[in-house]
Amino acid sequence: MREKERVLSGIRPTGKLHLGNLLGALDNWKNLQSQFQCFFFIADWHALTTEYADTAEIRQNIAEMTIDMLAAGLDPNESTLFVQSQVPEHAELHLLLSMITPLPWLERNPTYKELQQELSNRDLATYGFLGYPVLQAADILIYKANYVPVGVDQLPHIELTREIARRFNFTYREVFPLPEAKLTEFPKVPGTDGRKMSKSYNNCIYLSDSPEEVVAKVKPMITDPARARRYDPGNPEVCPVFDYHKIFTPVVEQEYCASGCRTAAIGCLDCKEVLLKHLLAYLAPLQERRSQLVKDLMGIQETLSDGSKKARSVAATTLAEAKEAIGI
Repeated sequence: MREKERVLSGIRPTGKLHLGNLLGALDNWKNLQSQFQCFFFIADWHALTTEYADTAEIRQNIAEMTIDMLAAGLDPNESTLFVQSQVPEHAELHLLLSMITPLPWLERNPTYKELQQELSNRDLATYGFLGYPVLQAADILIYKANYVPVGVDQLPHIELTREIARRFNFTYREVFPLPEAKLTEFPKVPGTDGRKMSKSYNNCIYLSDSPEEVVAKVKPMITDPARARRYDPGNPEVCPVFDYHKIFTPVVEQEYCASGCRTAAIGCLDCKEVLLKHLLAYLAPLQERRSQLVKDLMGIQETLSDGSKKARSVAATTLAEAKEAIGI
């Protein structure tokens, strides 16, 4: 029987997971695990590239994120769930690949300067930050992943991984298949203030939020600024709440809310009540699973330990091939 093709993806433990993470990554991962041999990891070494000065919450974040991943439907019987730092082969392959990666390839990385500007309050003039795409390449190549699910903004990283793999295969011998991006269309999930949902903006709906907390965050959400008064007509296409309706609300009720907004037949609170009915129903199964998982933290650790052992057995084989090809 032919082995399934492999998928690899990871997420950094920089904070609790939120609705954007669920719709942008976890739901997609859940669907992939029945079709592919999936490796999903918590990228704690990658967290150090920008958070090296404040590591106090990393371990707690790993536990919380694992609970969220399992509650979202990732199945350790179908996917390999693990922690990056528990598979040291990633670091050794990173070292080997760094020896053959030209410096200009890293300096032209489009997100390198963008992140330095975005995070200007941190000192990111470090080797680790410049070289994180090589570690990312090692993460992918150590499992000989065929596909990496990403958004369009991550395509340059996948292409760099392919370039590094080509250079290795040409310099020594062919060891690594060239991974392909598996483009994922992420639904637009703005934060409660209309900006990108982000922990740093304090505008997230977290997967760990109770129904009461979700209601408390949705009710004051930013809407169309043209609706200053109840009888002012609005435009649902510029309203962050309507972005949520497009995801969670059935079409008939979407149209009811859109028409009511344009004609001022309903108010913004009425619109949010419709949204909350469907959003809370969508989150309810996840929250129920989560409430059970938090009672079994030892089981969570065992899941990560077992997954890391499985991942390491695959990674060790690939690393041995790479070292033999190099001659060390």
